[in-house]
Amino acid sequence: MAPSLVIAIANGETAMIRAFAFPMGIVSVLAGLSLLSLRKKNLHLNARDGFLLVFLTWVLASLLGAIPYFLGDAISLTDAIFESACSFATTGATTISDVEALPQSLLFWRSIGHWFGGIGIVLITVALMPVLGVGGFQLIKAETPGPEKEKITPKITVTAKLIFLAYGILTAALMLLYRLGGMNWFDAICHGFTVMASGGVSTRNAGIAYFNSGFIDGVSTVFMLLAGLNFSLYYRLLRGRFRDVLDNTEARAYLIIFLVSAALITVNLIPVYGSPGAALRHASYQTASILSTTGSAIADYETWPSFARTVLFFLMFIGGCSGSTAGGIKVIRHVVLFKQMGNELRRIIYPRGVFSIQLNKKVGRKDVIYGVAGFFFLYLIVVAVTTLVTAASGTDLFSSFSAALSITGNVGTGFGAIGPRHNYSAFPDHIKWLFSFVMIAGRLELWTVLVIFTPAFWRK
Repeated sequence: MAPSLVIAIANGETAMIRAFAFPMGIVSVLAGLSLLSLRKKNLHLNARDGFLLVFLTWVLASLLGAIPYFLGDAISLTDAIFESACSFATTGATTISDVEALPQSLLFWRSIGHWFGGIGIVLITVALMPVLGVGGFQLIKAETPGPEKEKITPKITVTAKLIFLAYGILTAALMLLYRLGGMNWFDAICHGFTVMASGGVSTRNAGIAYFNSGFIDGVSTVFMLLAGLNFSLYYRLLRGRFRDVLDNTEARAYLIIFLVSAALITVNLIPVYGSPGAALRHASYQTASILSTTGSAIADYETWPSFARTVLFFLMFIGGCSGSTAGGIKVIRHVVLFKQMGNELRRIIYPRGVFSIQLNKKVGRKDVIYGVAGFFFLYLIVVAVTTLVTAASGTDLFSSFSAALSITGNVGTGFGAIGPRHNYSAFPDHIKWLFSFVMIAGRLELWTVLVIFTPAFWRK
């Protein structure tokens, strides 16, 4: 909150100075006391501790992050919680209709909250854990999206720092390109934070479309795709291990899905925009936005032909790569299920055959298939329950389903009542609280949160 406080002081935003100083003071005192009390203790975290700590970190961050929205007299308490949860869950959703009316310090807080949510508050915590003498792999396992976790380097703190470094370099490069494309520094920094975090919120009511720049749209498309890739690939590139990147099954599938989807939508949009170039610009941007769960828009895609809208709708079921800032089911899970489907078909033809799936040109573990199938079913259950509760509040069925799918996958935008011309302000307060919880659960891959609510979790 310190940079936002500086901006508030510089701009003379009296209400926002109090709104940031109050939570900063509370957290600083409590954190200082905690550091002093734990400094000489040797703590050992097991898997249960890791899950609980990750969940509580996200909940507390969302609650504390809501204070500037509420004390700044910008929005109600419920909307403040929703906005804060959107930030740390990197969901491109909002209840605010006129974001340009917000103070600059609050706009900056909104953007940097997405950025920290994207890299994962826990990753940063793990990098600092040696101060407390706490091992961090349990935290990484609980926070990192995807079915398989891996250490890039033997020391988990080094892993966290390398991921943070790659994330920071890409963010800085994006900010610079935005500035070169015509944005002022404030807009460039804020949009750099949110786009790299797959968040999608903007400092402008019209979003990226406000700048009406093909260059900015193209840069955004590329970096949304980069944000949706597994960040361990960037480490491998820096080490010159290009073969590992080329052999990565998920990355290849992710790019193929993007290219095929963008091509199909482009062909469908040529009559709408009158030229292949304009159609490609809009199709590629919107495809990258939905696939990476960034959730921003440069056009009202609900006016597009039904085929283009259908492709975008199905992309909401996919998401980005594991180990990325993107949400959703993740490409790797779809790849695993697709490969297993092929194995089952071959097993019908060859009943005595022994089949396995290959990932990254290596034989995958059999238990990964069970885990993926279980997650897929859980994901659909969460979407279904959220749809039913939302529909019970009076929202039409399609909008309820679209909202549930968007919130669970941390996309933000969608169709119907949450399309590019609308936001989440019309939903009742109890639905916004539900959405806030589902967003956090979706950001932490569901298991991490739901396991805490099972009786067996609390038994010794």
